[in-house]
Amino acid sequence: MIETPARSASSRPPSDVSAWVGLVGLAGLLLWVAICRAWPQIGEALGLPGPRARLSGSSAAVLALVFSGTPMVAWSLLVDKVHRRASTGIDWSAPRPLRSVLDVSITKLAGLWATWALIAFVYCLGRWYWRGQYLFAMDLLETAAPFLFLGAIPYVLWLDRVLVEPRDGAWHFGAMLIGREAYATEQVWHHLRAWTVKGFFCAFMISILPGGFAAVVEADWSGLWANPVRWSNTAIEAMFMIDVQIAMVGYLLTMKPLDAQIRTANPYLAGWVAALICYPPFVLMGGGGVLDYHQNTAEWAWWFDGHPALLWIWGTAQVLLTAIYAWATIAFGLRFSNLTYRGVLTNGPYAFTRHPAYLSKNLFWWLVTLPFLATTHSKVDAVRNTVTLALVSAVYFWRAKTEERHLLGEDAKYRAYHAWMAEHGLITRPLARLGQLVVGRSAPGVHHPDPSSEEEGEQVRA
Repeated sequence: MIETPARSASSRPPSDVSAWVGLVGLAGLLLWVAICRAWPQIGEALGLPGPRARLSGSSAAVLALVFSGTPMVAWSLLVDKVHRRASTGIDWSAPRPLRSVLDVSITKLAGLWATWALIAFVYCLGRWYWRGQYLFAMDLLETAAPFLFLGAIPYVLWLDRVLVEPRDGAWHFGAMLIGREAYATEQVWHHLRAWTVKGFFCAFMISILPGGFAAVVEADWSGLWANPVRWSNTAIEAMFMIDVQIAMVGYLLTMKPLDAQIRTANPYLAGWVAALICYPPFVLMGGGGVLDYHQNTAEWAWWFDGHPALLWIWGTAQVLLTAIYAWATIAFGLRFSNLTYRGVLTNGPYAFTRHPAYLSKNLFWWLVTLPFLATTHSKVDAVRNTVTLALVSAVYFWRAKTEERHLLGEDAKYRAYHAWMAEHGLITRPLARLGQLVVGRSAPGVHHPDPSSEEEGEQVRA
């Protein structure tokens, strides 16, 4: 492992992701949202055929990925020049003849196609993929599958000519299936873990694209400033839409020329358990789930009804928290993904706390639900809901710790960032000191664990 150069103890390590990547993606997304909302006027002015209606359908939601992803790719290549980084594993200066990599590429394509066929088989087995919002994801992936399979051929042949080591995880998996060459089992498992992440989360993220996008495009902005509840709910919907759109681009563009490839996927069971129980079909926080904290509760607007000042304060606080949540995703640029390590992110909200998304999301849930208040006026309901939501927050604390363990064992830069945040992070530092007082030992980040220990870990952040 290559250590980073020595830096001042008070200097935060530089981020592997430029802050501008996500910002230009956000600008492209907002431009497309504005076009979709103004489409009746645009169509009228240009004399375009078709109904004079806003573009809020599923096709418009998918096209939004192009509007957000294209500027991010362009900035990454033209400004940040990420394709020139050594971390891509690419040497553009000495491309090999095609004939010299053809056998390697064929083996790799066999591994890739077998992987995608395996993912498709799992989709077929999972009943939840064939009902509700998942139907859209399955239809889209079915349409894209032929282009993906055929498009892989020129892409792999082109990339293998310039890769320093073209025998990656896909090649090792293909070699295992073909049985003609020696392969590394560790590389096979790395490959399968990475594609399990993509297969699971891409289906979920695609399934929720249309709903959030349509809600923002069709939102009625009239009279918002006279109604704090409508204003906050509309703004919150927009923040979650931004989060989903930018995150979806990150899941799709795990490509080495963009230096956005998956370096490692979480190898620890605890990290997978902590993450997957937060998503369907394994989610425990949904209605009737083990960690459902909504029994006999009412949301904030019900409790504060008739108190406009409190409604404005509480609603604004929720908007700010969801804005931080969306900002945390925007900061990833092209690299958002759960359960993977794709570089180290130290700027944006990650300059204040190592887990801004988890922190803001959980605070948001506490403000929205107010679990310590029950419509039945039952103390049992209030205690039960409060404890249950506390357990939900504990799950996210667990996720955060498993993520940190993963990166502490993967990257010297992350170890430097982890230590810097414990000493200088505006939010992390006091929390680290509090943890030190509670448990009576060194603050997190000061002591670096042995990566070979049995403690779990993975890092979703960049």
